[in-house]
Amino acid sequence: MQRILGVIIVLSSLSKLPPALLALAWEEEGTAGVFFGSFLASFLVGAVLWLGARGVRYELRLRDGFLIVTLTWVFASLVSALPFVHGPPYLGYADAIFEATSGLTTTGATVIAGLDDLPRSVLFYRQLLQFLGGMGIVILAVAILPMLKIGGTQLFRAESTGPTKDTKLTPRIAETAKALWGVYFGLTVLCAAAYWAAGMSLFDAVCHSLSTVSTAGFSTYDAALDHFNSALIDWIAIVFMALGGVNFGLHFVAWRRASVGVYASDSELRSYVRIIAVAAMLVTLVALIGGSFESFGEAFRRASFQVVSNITTTGFATSGFEQWAHPAPLLLMALAFIGGCSGSTVGGLKVARVVMLVRQGFREIKQLVHPKAQFLVKMGGRRVSESVVLSVSGFIAIWMLCFVALMIGMNLSGLDHESSFGAAVSTLTNLGPGLGSVASTWSGAPDLAVWLGSFGMILGRLEVFSVLVLLTPQFWRE
Repeated sequence: MQRILGVIIVLSSLSKLPPALLALAWEEEGTAGVFFGSFLASFLVGAVLWLGARGVRYELRLRDGFLIVTLTWVFASLVSALPFVHGPPYLGYADAIFEATSGLTTTGATVIAGLDDLPRSVLFYRQLLQFLGGMGIVILAVAILPMLKIGGTQLFRAESTGPTKDTKLTPRIAETAKALWGVYFGLTVLCAAAYWAAGMSLFDAVCHSLSTVSTAGFSTYDAALDHFNSALIDWIAIVFMALGGVNFGLHFVAWRRASVGVYASDSELRSYVRIIAVAAMLVTLVALIGGSFESFGEAFRRASFQVVSNITTTGFATSGFEQWAHPAPLLLMALAFIGGCSGSTVGGLKVARVVMLVRQGFREIKQLVHPKAQFLVKMGGRRVSESVVLSVSGFIAIWMLCFVALMIGMNLSGLDHESSFGAAVSTLTNLGPGLGSVASTWSGAPDLAVWLGSFGMILGRLEVFSVLVLLTPQFWRE
């Protein structure tokens, strides 16, 4: 276990090299040394851990996978925070860890105000953290660990999200991880090219593509995509955010078969598209009738952008969306609870789980009317086993309990009721923007709220069970 953590910390340290080299190329004053120093410190820590256990041979079990994955996100966040402490924007440790955790978990919440004034190397580093976290540092490690003769199946199962986490695209788990990373990288390149063609500078196009396909939401400007004031850029973002919310296994199969028919056959994807379409029209009408916009075209574009941004938990925010006619802001925040498809980079509960829970609810209603009849819960025309239905119901129940506990904790830290709700949604769903005082930045949040936010982001990224299982006495006794 020590050996694996050492490898992953070494991998995390490598994220400091690209911005360090860019800082040298752009002749930025002071930032290159900060990144090189942070790289060296974290690399040495990882190397010492690896060297101390390099001769140990141990077969990983599933329970080891949960511990390693959780510790990976904790340690990766700690070492990734170093440049934010020792260089611009010179954050305190709590804020720096929050910023790094937000990037790696693709949450997109920030404690920084004044992004426009930061060095470009720092801006690029924030975007790079999101790209690495999008598909998961652990899955990247799974693709590399076999070369070091370390099995990765348990890590992959613990890291993958959604109710279909055990599905393999290829016979070997490392090949599966490489395939997913290949699709992920390809979509990011296409997104960057589209942004560049639409009028962004090459730097902005690359940076925003890193946060769009990863459904993360960091930007190089305080105004985010509103800085460009371009309808074309908004629609490009809508398309690639939506693609980032689709199961990457589907993307891979569609590419391998050279056919888009794979998408049409997936029931979760169909539900995902329906939810987006209905929500976009509903928010458009509410905002239009409430006077938030003057024309239907602008209302539809803004509403579609915000709906896709929220359901994919990307977190790109249209300036002032929290002031749209009620209940549009609450409807948008509610979409983050649903999230995107299983096997995507998105947070939230996932569409498959929500659809399954709703169908289970309707089944119970029909069972009350016809007590002797037998009704089945089906997904994609196939029966869902009772064990899966119970598992999903249990997951959502625990997830909601975590949400309530996190919201109460935020309130006890000093946030008002609206901000506490927004902060819990922002972090546990990995959405980013909240409500109230955390709608755009956490710079004014109390330290306790910032620490709770960091914990909530990791809890949401690992879908609560992977973390909560570590807090049970049974885990440590067995």
